Amino acid sequence: MMNFANVSLFAVYSAMALYTMSFIFFTWDLAKRSSMAVPAAGGEPSAKRSPGTIYQRIGLSLLVVGWIFHLAATVLRGIAGGRVPWANMFEFGLTATALVIAVFLGTLLWRDLGYLGAFVSGFVLLSLGIVTVNFYVDVVPLPPALQSAWLVIHVFVASLATAFFALGAGLSILQLVRARFEARQMAKAGLFKTLPTSNVLESLAYRLNVVGFVLWSFTLIAGAIWAERAWGRYWGWDTKEVWTFIIWVIFAGYIHARATRGWRGSRSAWLGIIGFGAVLFNYTVVNIAFTGLHSYSGL
Repeated sequence: MMNFANVSLFAVYSAMALYTMSFIFFTWDLAKRSSMAVPAAGGEPSAKRSPGTIYQRIGLSLLVVGWIFHLAATVLRGIAGGRVPWANMFEFGLTATALVIAVFLGTLLWRDLGYLGAFVSGFVLLSLGIVTVNFYVDVVPLPPALQSAWLVIHVFVASLATAFFALGAGLSILQLVRARFEARQMAKAGLFKTLPTSNVLESLAYRLNVVGFVLWSFTLIAGAIWAERAWGRYWGWDTKEVWTFIIWVIFAGYIHARATRGWRGSRSAWLGIIGFGAVLFNYTVVNIAFTGLHSYSGL
C-alpha cells in the first residue's frame, strides 16, 4: 500500500528544488532589469500586467510547477492523516506557504507583481525548508480539541490571511528601498527605473493588507467561537489568543492611521512590516517558547 506521508515528503523536497531554481531565475531577472533602458520621458513604470523578461517568465514557470508539487504534498499529507493538513507547525507551514504562492499567482492576474518573484520564492523556500527540517512530525491522530469543523475554517483562513500579509510586507520592503532612491533623485538608476513608484507600491501593499485584515478578523472571531465549543469560554488570555489579538490591533491601527491620519510613506510601510513580523512571531516563538491550550500546534 502506498505510504502517502512519504510521497508527500518527496513532493515537498521536489517543490523546494523547483523553488530554488525559480529564485535563481527571478533574481537573474532583477539583475537584467538593472541594465534595461529608462522608460520614455514622462512615463512611469506601470503596475499593470507586463510580459517581463525571459528570465522572469522562466522563473514563473518553475514557480508554477513547484507549486503543483507543493499542492500535491499538502493534499497527500491530508490523505495520509485522513484529515485537513494543518494540525501542527509543520502542516501549518506546509499549507500557509502553498497559499502564499497561490495568492501571488492570483495577484499576477490583477497586477504585475513579477518583481516580487524573488521575494516570494525565496521566502517560501526558506520557510518550507525550516519547517520541514526542524518541525516535521509523523502523522498522528488529532487531539480532542482539534476534532472540530472549526479546525478547517479557523486555521485555513488564518493561513490565507498570512499569505496576504506576506505579499503586503514584500511590497512594503520594496517601497522603502524605492523611496530611498527617489529621495536621492536616483529613481531612474539601476533596477528601480523599471518598477512602480513608491506610492504605487504602497497602494498595492495597502490593498493586500486590507484583505488580510478582513481574513484575520474572521480568524479571531472563529477562534473565539471554537474556544467556546472546545473549552467552554470565548476568551481565556491564552498566549496564542493574546498574540492573535495583538496582530489584529496592529493591522487595525495600520488601516486607521493610513485612512484617517494620513500616515503614508515609510510610516505606513513600517507598520505593515511590523504587523507581518508579529504574525511570524506568533507562529514561531509563541508556538515554541510558550505553553498553553494551543501547545499542540507545536507538535
